Amino acid sequence: MDTEQLLNAMTPEVYQRLAYAVETGRWPEGTILSKAQRDSCMQAVMLYQSKHNTDAQHMSVAAGGEICFKSKAELKKQFQAGQEDIVRVNPNRD
Repeated sequence: MDTEQLLNAMTPEVYQRLAYAVETGRWPEGTILSKAQRDSCMQAVMLYQSKHNTDAQHMSVAAGGEICFKSKAELKKQFQAGQEDIVRVNPNRD
């Protein structure tokens, strides 16, 4: 299977399973990956990201194959932007 066939066959669900496996070293069912499996999964994840990742996170591969690094300040700004819709409750208040 060539790269283009692999990318066309990979669904978002398959990508999520592969990304989970790379991040944790285990398949979602709990089976441990071998080094060769982890390396192959990482390559597939990076290929998928290079084609589909339009909102690249810190240290990921953005669409077009560009490696994206976000600074700590950029990440803080990104996470603070979504804070206004969070309801905060003070459990110690009467």
